[in-house]
Amino acid sequence: MDALLSRLFSSEEQELLTLDRMAHILFFMAACTFLTLLFENVPYGRYASSRYGFPVDARFAWFVQELPAFLVPLCLVLWTSSAKTSLLPNQLLIAMYFCHYVQRSLIYPFLIRGGKATPVISFALAFVFCVFNGYMQIRYLSHYAEYPAHWVTHPCFITGAVLWLVGYLVNVHSDHILRNLRKPGETGYKIPTGGMFEYVSGANFLGEITEWAGFALACHSVQSAAFAIFTAVVLSSRAVAHHKWYLAKFEDYPKSRKALIPFLF
Repeated sequence: MDALLSRLFSSEEQELLTLDRMAHILFFMAACTFLTLLFENVPYGRYASSRYGFPVDARFAWFVQELPAFLVPLCLVLWTSSAKTSLLPNQLLIAMYFCHYVQRSLIYPFLIRGGKATPVISFALAFVFCVFNGYMQIRYLSHYAEYPAHWVTHPCFITGAVLWLVGYLVNVHSDHILRNLRKPGETGYKIPTGGMFEYVSGANFLGEITEWAGFALACHSVQSAAFAIFTAVVLSSRAVAHHKWYLAKFEDYPKSRKALIPFLF
């Protein structure tokens, strides 16, 4: 894989500049996505539409689209000269990333019960994003990111790591609640209860936003910041859409429950 990278980039300086430009592209995409989502929901799940192509089975779509976010970084760590992977801060940050995507790509898709098919365009865009972001995050952390020797005891790292862990646990627990809303043979939607769903409609989205915000704080890089902001834009829009949908569908939906931020929003 080093041979491939050497063909793509004439020097490490050029690759690092490319990684920075990729982050700037993601910032731009976050802004464009924010404007787009003011007028339309992300077209998957309950908002899937035939306008975005033929449907792809939900389990297959989630597995295939998320897999590059695991496999591309794995190849970078195992089969390139990963100069920084021997350093503790880099190891811990890479472990945070892999912990999420092992669960999201290798476990979560096989736990899905039913689930609406994903339009092929949404599926393809998610696949491309996972390739793009997986390379950007892990190539930077494994080969270029430099931290002070005491970084793991720095307040930014500790706070970020705690936020990441809390967000990860909320995300996984909320997914578990959603999967178990229906008993075998049941169809239709139900009001989720328990965990952070007692406070917000988008508990799973709140968990993932918190997770990557913590990761960005611990990483202290433009690449991780771009990822956190893009994630927040997409998932906050989805949380608001879910909240409005629940209020319209269920007359007994808890009026005190917020969309994304407990007690506030």
